[in-house]
Amino acid sequence: MTARRVPLLDLAALHAPIQREIDAAIRAVVDSQQFILGEAVARLEKQLAAYCGAVYAIGCASGSDALYLALVALGIGAGDRVYVPAFTFFATAGAVTQAGAEPVFVDIDEATFNLDAAHLDKMIREKPDGKAVIAVHLYGGAADMDAIGAVAARHGLVVIEDGAQSIGGEYNDRRLLSIGRIGCLSFFPTKNLGCFGDGGMLTANDAELAERLRALRVHGSRERYRHDEVGVNSRLDALQAAVLLAKAPYLDEWTQARQRNAALYTGLLEDVAEVELPRAAAYQTRHVFNQYVIRCQRRDELKAHLAGQGVGSEIYYPIPLHLQPCYEGLGYREGQLPASEQACREVLALPVHSALTGADIEYVCGRLREFYGTV
Repeated sequence: MTARRVPLLDLAALHAPIQREIDAAIRAVVDSQQFILGEAVARLEKQLAAYCGAVYAIGCASGSDALYLALVALGIGAGDRVYVPAFTFFATAGAVTQAGAEPVFVDIDEATFNLDAAHLDKMIREKPDGKAVIAVHLYGGAADMDAIGAVAARHGLVVIEDGAQSIGGEYNDRRLLSIGRIGCLSFFPTKNLGCFGDGGMLTANDAELAERLRALRVHGSRERYRHDEVGVNSRLDALQAAVLLAKAPYLDEWTQARQRNAALYTGLLEDVAEVELPRAAAYQTRHVFNQYVIRCQRRDELKAHLAGQGVGSEIYYPIPLHLQPCYEGLGYREGQLPASEQACREVLALPVHSALTGADIEYVCGRLREFYGTV
């Protein structure tokens, strides 16, 4: 095949067809001079609440802030424990620590990379008196919410959904971010629906909880200059909301393209013995493929080979959370959460974004097969 460049993500190609719409949306905010919250944010909140199947949506400054605000709104803080998967982006555990609580790390299901409900039950018994569990829908595929919810209910825990990578995903035909007590979204530019910087959102079905989240994002204020509690400054920027409003109508189209690309990869690579391909669990009725992640032998060598052939790839994630240096004081040791540790040694994300062509994917697969000698 002729050499070509296939980046892991190509935002320029994604935005080019709708650039005029994005520019017009930004210009409308500039003309209105409403840069903080305002009409654009309110419209986005209403639109995405409906899209996610939730009653309320509350914009905030980032996905990390969404997790932190969720914990604070639920009264979780010093002396509390929160159960989180050991294999995910750092923000999930970092928010727990920022809230003053202790993260308890749980191993993952090897097939889906999401939190293992049986191991969650084990860790709750070993480290009891927790307040919440954060179920991460990693890579765009749902965690097993019924199993996790059943364990949480037995132990009196609240379930928070970390849907940073999974907007539009479904669990047994039910939209993610509508199932737990609070859902948390990220609009980081690499997400399926990303803005032009940082941005986040929370979802909830309880009016009182939604009202508290709105207050917490503006320094704990429900009435101007009156502060019933100490909150933070975490407002979704109106310019970012405008970008998201311009892009949101295309989200389902982009998701379908990601699903087609994932299916093409699977068809082209299913006979490569050294590679284990992602397979959606039966309950993952709409996997949105924020990432297409394979397990592979000689992962680091493969990554270097692909880079040399112009193919972008990434390791999400190379270090499990329980072995991060900042959590050494919690006493976890290597070998304690084997499924998470093995995933860190084997996973590699291939380009799956909606701007890819079939020829791009064939090129990527050809270079991968070349590495394993199966061309």
